[in-house]
Amino acid sequence: MTQDVPPPDAPRGASGVPDRDDWRREFAEEARSERPDLARLCLLIGAVADPTVTRHDLDEAEIELDRLAGLVPYATRTTGAWAAELAELLGRREGFEGVSADYQRLESSLLHEVLRRRRGLPILLSVVWMEVARRAGAAVYGLGLPGHFVVGFGDPADLDLADPFAGGRAMTGADAELLVASATGEALDRSMLRPAEPGAIVLRVLNNIRAWAAPRPERSDVALWAVELALLLPSHPARLRYERAELLVQRGQFLTGATEMEAYAQVMDAVDPESATTIRRRARAARALLN
Repeated sequence: MTQDVPPPDAPRGASGVPDRDDWRREFAEEARSERPDLARLCLLIGAVADPTVTRHDLDEAEIELDRLAGLVPYATRTTGAWAAELAELLGRREGFEGVSADYQRLESSLLHEVLRRRRGLPILLSVVWMEVARRAGAAVYGLGLPGHFVVGFGDPADLDLADPFAGGRAMTGADAELLVASATGEALDRSMLRPAEPGAIVLRVLNNIRAWAAPRPERSDVALWAVELALLLPSHPARLRYERAELLVQRGQFLTGATEMEAYAQVMDAVDPESATTIRRRARAARALLN
């Protein structure tokens, strides 16, 4: 825990309602904890995204995950038929699945909205599955295949997989190979079958949000907070610092953006001097916009 992160129940402003900075501090604290809570991190992303979200809304989302977990037959702990039982519960009875139009909606990357709408991107639907299964006692993990996210149960070597985006359709190792081939044109590498850690899952969620905002310059605010949350993760690409600087310039904060570009250029001096020179040139161009 860092000194600049207040306790979750600390008073918030005159109304006591958390604002975006409060949610970010909670996100940073959770991300840096010994065992980050995946559901909590995803819900905090939604709180940053949606100013109408309250702590009650986040608690209600957690309660819904608990409720769904309580509907998983207890005997599944013995039978081990987690994929089939969750497909029946979440896919058929509760209606969690995805459609192509979900890729065009920001809500599809926000866990509280996915729980409400029963629709979302593959990775968010997988988070629902993982969190419900975990609460019900399953050994479950997420698998971030290129272009698609699925869930697995038990020993990763067994490849007991399901695709929540398809309502929980069971997947074999051959299905995974076809999926990777269609997304990349290359063969499945065994390294792709390594279970994803919470931090990597959250970074991928934020990457999806950045990808959603990229062709929408009027939503550069979304791209900016997604980058800033990613920078709070203990492990993140260094280039995100430069992306943040570019977004600041795009949003008219020329001096701050130029200063951050120059700081990033200093880092790049040691590894890629040519890129560092280009970045300094862009920083000068940003400063010139002040004139």
